Amino acid sequence: MRVWRIGMAQLNTTVGDLPGNAAKVREALGQARSLGVDLVAFPELTITGYPPEDLLLKPSFISDNIEALRSVLPETVGLTAVIGFVDRDSDIYNAAAVAYDGKLVGVYHKIFLPNYGVFDEDRYFQEGTSCPVFVIEGVKIGVSICEDIWYPTGPASVQAANGAQLLVNINGSPFHAGKHLGRERMLATRAADNGFTVCYVNLVGGQDELVFDGNSLLIDPYGETVVRGRPFAEELVVADVDLDTAFRQRLHAPLGRKMVLPEEAIWSSPQTVVSLEARQRPRPALPAYEPAAYDRAAEVYQALVVGTRDYVRKNRFEQVIIGVSGGIDSSLVATIATDALGADAVMGISNPSQFSSEGSIADARQLATNLGITFHVIPIADAYQAYERMLDDLFHGTPFGTAEENIQSRIRGNIWMAITNKFGGIVLAAGNKSEMACGYATLYGDMAGGFAVIKDVPKTLVYDLARYRNAQAGYDLIPEAVLTKAPSAELRPNQLDTDTLPPYEILDPILEKYVEQDWSAEEIIADGADPVTVRRIIVMVDRNEYKRRQAPPGIKITPRNFGRDRRMPITNRYRP
Repeated sequence: MRVWRIGMAQLNTTVGDLPGNAAKVREALGQARSLGVDLVAFPELTITGYPPEDLLLKPSFISDNIEALRSVLPETVGLTAVIGFVDRDSDIYNAAAVAYDGKLVGVYHKIFLPNYGVFDEDRYFQEGTSCPVFVIEGVKIGVSICEDIWYPTGPASVQAANGAQLLVNINGSPFHAGKHLGRERMLATRAADNGFTVCYVNLVGGQDELVFDGNSLLIDPYGETVVRGRPFAEELVVADVDLDTAFRQRLHAPLGRKMVLPEEAIWSSPQTVVSLEARQRPRPALPAYEPAAYDRAAEVYQALVVGTRDYVRKNRFEQVIIGVSGGIDSSLVATIATDALGADAVMGISNPSQFSSEGSIADARQLATNLGITFHVIPIADAYQAYERMLDDLFHGTPFGTAEENIQSRIRGNIWMAITNKFGGIVLAAGNKSEMACGYATLYGDMAGGFAVIKDVPKTLVYDLARYRNAQAGYDLIPEAVLTKAPSAELRPNQLDTDTLPPYEILDPILEKYVEQDWSAEEIIADGADPVTVRRIIVMVDRNEYKRRQAPPGIKITPRNFGRDRRMPITNRYRP
């Protein structure tokens, strides 16, 4: 029985921080060596951070990333490491360096370059043409990158056909709710169909709108999960695997003998023999593996906390400012920000107008007390009246309407931005996905800010997340009144969200079908939705693309977010 100890380094890298990312690699290599790890894998584009986007158009960036890779090679003495970086010859490649005992022994170039959803890899990289197998200490190892393993007949199957016992697949796989469940099913299928152990390592942390969830996996040749990394946690995941299991599994299920690759699969599969002699490494005992139960609300909440923390800290902001209205959205955003950054880094601002209810003001104050954040009340009635006087000649004789409502919202946005200008920090906008979809938000008002924490969170999920957090706290951290009162912008007397929008439990399923799944109006109606409501909502979604283009970035938590995923033309007369 040939047992190898495999390490998967779930790192939280920062795009462009080449020295910092290399330092994380060195630290993980030292930890792996102390644990007797035979092979340690690092995420996709570890050295550069993922995704580096147009930094890849800078020749100096490519050169510096190669130098950073070279700087960590001496730290691989005594083990094997697979490290993501950008390789270069006449073009550039999304690449995996294979290092052994202090030396670079090979490089793999990613073959399948995704160019859908949030991905733009065809914009930057040349595709690879080779599926090498590395023989290290007598073990045959295939290496691939992210998208390469999603294809049933792709690089993984080529490497399996050439004897690979272990497939190392390095990833920068962005999060959306529930994604890791489907990913694990796919990897189990690849492992069982090809008869090898799969080592799948994924990035963690936030990068602009994207969050990476970790959930690294070691799966045996029978498709069983050996160990799974913690979600959203930076850690070295270590487990022992019997690599001879691959040979035994292939004898009992010899599917590979009949495998026929597609004609277009013209990749070569060279074998690089690095070493044939097995090494014995002292191996301290590892803790028992205890898989965690899946909880959707917990997963999404963690993603929002990590995404907020990394956006704020990686961009070197010291504090955040949030307009705390006493409503559910701003209450959730303030709670997430406090969990992400600590109470000392969060400032809540209440801006009551003549239309604000005493209950909402009290709820905002109670939330701030519960969270322990700084809280200031700055009424806006005087500023609003000044606007009325200033615009009286033009507005005289017209009824109170949207203009007057939005003046209040824009006064608030102006105040929040003034505070950041005076004291530093960044404003966190509190709009949710349901509002952003329908344009139920004010440009330069409640949309003001540098980051929109719940921009991709539907309103119904906002409530679920608030209840989840209260359950974790064991008391009403977010006041119960916030959860039970009818949603309202409070910009005119007795205003409710349902004056403009259908109830959110009706609205959100329509938005999911239209925005995320591209159903037509007829298909949504045929599924049971009210025809008048459907057509009204579709018009609202389509007409407000211009607003969304001006919104701050926000954390992706659904399969299709506004921004990187859904890219609709602003000027657009098509109506489905």
